[in-house]
Amino acid sequence: MSERQYPGLFMTVEGGEGAGKTTNIAYIKEWLTKHNIEFVHTREPGGTPLAERIRELLLAKSDEAIAEKAELLLVFAARAQHLDQVIVPALQAGKVVLCDRFTDATYAYQGAGRGLDKRHIATLESLVQESLRPDLTILLDLPVAAGMARVSQRGELDRFEQEALSFFERVRTAYLERAAVFEHQYAIVDASQGLDDVQADIGVILQNRLSAYAGE
Repeated sequence: MSERQYPGLFMTVEGGEGAGKTTNIAYIKEWLTKHNIEFVHTREPGGTPLAERIRELLLAKSDEAIAEKAELLLVFAARAQHLDQVIVPALQAGKVVLCDRFTDATYAYQGAGRGLDKRHIATLESLVQESLRPDLTILLDLPVAAGMARVSQRGELDRFEQEALSFFERVRTAYLERAAVFEHQYAIVDASQGLDDVQADIGVILQNRLSAYAGE
């Protein structure tokens, strides 16, 4: 969690493949707009022209395998640019930042999924973010098999979506472990429910955590 060094609020949405992040982020945007809360919507990796080019490198299938440590460094290179150009300025301006994934995803995918040392991730986290952490992380939790069944209906899979089920099981476990450790930051939503129930749960979380930002 951030130490509230900025007047804005930093909210992230996390979850494994097929958890419904895109659909539910659209709902969150509608909720924020309805409640007259000024916000910036962005994503990771990405959010700036340079960071989006790094995203393309990370997601595209290639004849050259990306070394695991190179993948980790690319993620944090994109994050450094994203923080400097988008996230921190918006928080300084008192806005809510709504970000599709952040460093919790790095611990889940590169840490648990790839098996990289969490101490190395923590070192990069401190270097790039200093003390900045999300104020609120909504975790859309879904059994891996159900999520991958949804993903398979989308068409061609990206480089990450082609990983084995065991990879995504490790990712899910890591998210749930982080949610247990950082209870003040995380709000878990059962994404296996019907969409109306999922969004009703999200609405309660937003009302409880963001009412002070409403300009009604």
